[in-house]
Amino acid sequence: MGMEFNPNLLWYVIGYGVFMIILGLVYSKKVSTSDDFILAGKSLGPVVLMGTLLATWVGSGTVTGGPNSIAYSYGLWPAIGYVLPSLIGIIVLFLISSKIRNYGKYTISEILEVKYGKFASMVAAVIIILAYVGIVSYQFKGIGFILHVSTGVSVETGTIIGAVLVIFLATIGGLMSVAPTDAFSAFLILIGLIVAVPLVISVGGGWSEITAAVPSVNLSLIGSLTPLQFLGFYIPVLFLLLGDQNMYQRISASKSDQTTKIGTTGWIIGMLISTPLVAIIAFSARAIFPDIDPGMALIATTLVIPTFIGGLLISAVTAFIVTTGNSYLLSASTNVTYDIYGKYINKNATDKQKLMFTKILIPVLGLIAFVLTTFFPSVLAIQMYSYTVYGAGITPALLAVFIWPSVTKQAGISSMILGVVTTLSWEFMGNPFGINSALISIPVAILALIIVTLTTKNTLKPSSI
Repeated sequence: MGMEFNPNLLWYVIGYGVFMIILGLVYSKKVSTSDDFILAGKSLGPVVLMGTLLATWVGSGTVTGGPNSIAYSYGLWPAIGYVLPSLIGIIVLFLISSKIRNYGKYTISEILEVKYGKFASMVAAVIIILAYVGIVSYQFKGIGFILHVSTGVSVETGTIIGAVLVIFLATIGGLMSVAPTDAFSAFLILIGLIVAVPLVISVGGGWSEITAAVPSVNLSLIGSLTPLQFLGFYIPVLFLLLGDQNMYQRISASKSDQTTKIGTTGWIIGMLISTPLVAIIAFSARAIFPDIDPGMALIATTLVIPTFIGGLLISAVTAFIVTTGNSYLLSASTNVTYDIYGKYINKNATDKQKLMFTKILIPVLGLIAFVLTTFFPSVLAIQMYSYTVYGAGITPALLAVFIWPSVTKQAGISSMILGVVTTLSWEFMGNPFGINSALISIPVAILALIIVTLTTKNTLKPSSI
C-alpha cells in the first residue's frame, strides 16, 4: 500500500501544539530562579514525576528509532525485548534514588566533580553536550516525519519546523513547564497506543496476514539481527539510562524519596505497556507499507486507521518527541552554564545571569542539533551514536560514585576519556566488522575504571564521596 497523506491529521498536531505552548507559557510564569527552571523548584509530585520520566525516555528514540525501527527492519521479538535494558536501568535508579536526591546537584558533571575533581567535571560537560545534541537532533527529524505524513511537506522542511517548536518550548519555561506537558502526553500516548493496536492489525488483514507478509526470520527471538547486532542495540540503551542526566535531574526535582519511588514504579508500568505496543504497530506497518523509511513505521499507520484515533495517536507522538527534545536541549544547556560558564568564564555570575545565559544558549545548541541531522543516514544511526558516547563516557564513572567508594580520581577520569575517544574512533572508522561501537568502548571504559583504581588506590588516598 502506498502512503496517501491525510491533511486532517495536521489539525490534531496543531491543536495539541497550541495546547502545549499555552500550558508552557502558563507554567513559565512560575519561573523566577534557576532552581525553578532546571529542577521545577523540587516540587514534582508522583503522578507528574511518573509522566515526565516516561515522556522524556519514550521520545523519538522509541516512536521513530528503537523498537519502532527494529520491529520494522529486523523483527518483532527483538523490538519487544528492547524494553529489558530500560527496565534494568530503571530498577538500578530506583535503588540509588535516595543518594541521587541527597547530592542535590543540577548536573551530572557536578556530581562527578565531587568525586573526581574539576577536570572530570569539564570532560563530563563536553561528553554530555556531544551526546545530548545528537539526541535532540533526531527529535527534530521525528517531527519532520510527522509533518510529512500529515501534510506532504518534505521531511527536511518538517524538521526545520520541529526544531523551531522544540527550541521555543525549551526556552520559555524549562522543567517547570516541560514536566506538566510531559505528564499529560504520557497518559495520552498510552491511551492512543492501546486503542490503535487492534485497528492497525485489522487494517493489515489480521495477524496471520501480517506475519505472512514479512520474512519468517523476523519472527525469531532475535529476528534477522546477528547476536552482535542484537547486543549493539541493547547495551547503549542500558548505559545511557543508568547515567542519563535528565533522569537524575527529575529524581532530584521530586518532593521526597517516597514520591520518587512511586514515580519510578509508574515509569516501569508505562514502559511495559508502551514499548511492546510500539513494536506491534511498527511490525504491522511492515506489511501495510513495505517500502517506507523505518523511522516512519508507527507514524504512517495513522493514515490507515480512523482519523480521530490517528489524530489522537499522532498528537501524542508529537508531544512525546517535543518534550524529549525540550528535556535534552535544556539539560545540555544547563551543563554549559554551570560547568563551563559559571566556573571558568564568569565565576561571579548571579543566579539571574546564569538563567539568562541558559536561555540564550538553548537556541545555539538547537541549531547545532539541526545541522547534525544532515550527517546521519537514519534516526537509529544517530540514536546509537548518541547513546554510546554517553554510555561509555559517563555511566561507568558515574555509577562508581554511588556503588564503589574506593574508586580513584585517576580511574574515573581515565574511564571517561577512554570511553568517549574509543567511541568516536570506532564511529569514524565506520564500525569495522559491523560491530557497534558500544561493544568496544563500554568494556574499555569499565576495564579502565577497574585497572586504574587497582593500580592507584594503594599509592593515593581515595577521595571521599
